Amino acid sequence: MKIRVGVVFGGESVEHEVSVISALQGIEALDKERYEVIPLYISKQRDFYSSPALLDVENYKNLDELIQKATPVVLVKKGKEVVVEPIKKGLFTKPIGTVDVIVPIMHGTNGEDGTIRGYLEMLKIPYAGCDVIGAAVGQDKVVMKHILQNSGLPVCPWFWLYGHEFAQKQEAVLAQVHELGYPVVMKPACLGSSVGITIAHNDEEFIAGVEDARQYDNKIVVEQMVKNLREINCSVLGSCFDCQASVLEEVGKQDEIMSFKDKYLGQGSTKGGSKGGAKCGTKSGDGGMASAARIVPAPVDEATTEKIRNLAIETFKVLGASGVCRIDFMMDGDTGMIYVNEINTIPGSLAYYLWQPVGVSFTQLMDRLVSQAIDRQRRREKMIFSYETNLLASYSANKNNGGTKGTKGTK
Repeated sequence: MKIRVGVVFGGESVEHEVSVISALQGIEALDKERYEVIPLYISKQRDFYSSPALLDVENYKNLDELIQKATPVVLVKKGKEVVVEPIKKGLFTKPIGTVDVIVPIMHGTNGEDGTIRGYLEMLKIPYAGCDVIGAAVGQDKVVMKHILQNSGLPVCPWFWLYGHEFAQKQEAVLAQVHELGYPVVMKPACLGSSVGITIAHNDEEFIAGVEDARQYDNKIVVEQMVKNLREINCSVLGSCFDCQASVLEEVGKQDEIMSFKDKYLGQGSTKGGSKGGAKCGTKSGDGGMASAARIVPAPVDEATTEKIRNLAIETFKVLGASGVCRIDFMMDGDTGMIYVNEINTIPGSLAYYLWQPVGVSFTQLMDRLVSQAIDRQRRREKMIFSYETNLLASYSANKNNGGTKGTKGTK
């Protein structure tokens, strides 16, 4: 009997389209002999849909038309099962059925940040990847950097601010910037895919950068820029119980930092072990992070490679991550210093191209995600979350214990 896998993707994030690409790549990689796939698309209005039409990337060129073809659905817990049900039921409405496990492939706000995990926790359905806390920590760069610093991991000099307070604290904030020294990198705290990132070389550019970043998030991270920057990434697969690091990649960029355009809109090329890997996924051909310009494996010496792989595993563990993640590093080409930049708890294209060179195919990667989801649920079922004792059964509402009589209607 096949395992019914619901793949959740889309959402209202600015990374909506990136999520669609990554999800369709993951769906295509799932072994259809072992799994029955149920696409669960979340629109930019946060509505759930399911339909075979969601499996063809060409249909996403017109979202309004696609939504008309799809069936609005809801996930409902019925006993120990989770059922995908059409919201509107008619005489000829076909049931969609149960799902056994969920693989969330959502990027950014209200998806990658733990929101969807909380929903799945309430349904008590196994799901792949980080849990609620791991996802939330990984999405909020302010919380994440505090944890990395407190754990002794190397991070660039940085500080953060609330965008809405900048006007009142401008002089003090600029003093912090001057202490770091220009140029500085500014980014929204809870976004990815290089959205909202700017580089400021002076006070005027910094002020403009604050206004840009606060359009996406009220918390803004400011970092000292690594001038001779090399961006090196490493993926980690597994959980705190057992995990392994992939090969490294060095990403190319046309601007001072790798932009959204570099990642997803450029023609790109991949050298080395991931050549041809982008063919997995969308029916229209290459796409996602796998199509960006990169060198795999990264051209760094063996000692540096091992250091970064060890840092990646340590970062993965201290942030409480699980599933498949990508940890991004900044390397100073002049000094050789290595800094942990951030973790991507649901990386673009699920970072499958970093696993192919070590003998893990995209299909095997998806197998491991499903297995990890089921194993975690089994471990949790053995843990104690509540007691069977009902304290209210012996509770007496009287004046001596400040009882509840006469409190009807109060708040």
